Amino acid sequence: IFSTTVLMGVIMDAFQNILRKCQDIQAQSISPIASVELALEKMDVGDLGALLVMDFSHLVGIFSERDYARKILLKGKSSLTTPVYEVMTTNLISVTPEFCLTECLALMSSCHVRHLPVLDNNKVVALLGIEDVAFALIDNREFVIDELTTYITGSHDVINENPKLSHIFETLAHH
Repeated sequence: IFSTTVLMGVIMDAFQNILRKCQDIQAQSISPIASVELALEKMDVGDLGALLVMDFSHLVGIFSERDYARKILLKGKSSLTTPVYEVMTTNLISVTPEFCLTECLALMSSCHVRHLPVLDNNKVVALLGIEDVAFALIDNREFVIDELTTYITGSHDVINENPKLSHIFETLAHH
């Protein structure tokens, strides 16, 4: 029997991999007193949909494309003179590194957010975007399906080539 413990291990590994990709906090953050124009430029350069708003090392909000559209464009404000703190989202939803990707996606969906800060002991360690989470889940599911197919059909070549998987399947075989 294929263990759910093995599947959870694969899912947690996928979450840790996505965290490593989303850890450049400096590139994904801005000061609350910076202008909205500067935030938009930073988002454009980094191809980002949102920035963490950091007051030194303290997370105080998120500034997103939605904030710009709804609080600057629609209200006729100037992005040149408006500081980020006036239009950022402050009601934040965050996760810890212990969350799995499916939990993150469910939280993003139910709370209608596209970006999720990851906090470890109140320190920001990553910013997850819904696109990153969705793509990682798709990749992860394809991997799990391939491995289950290999396991069920008895074709252990792929498993034997990967020492980590080989060890897991050997452990399962003895239980």
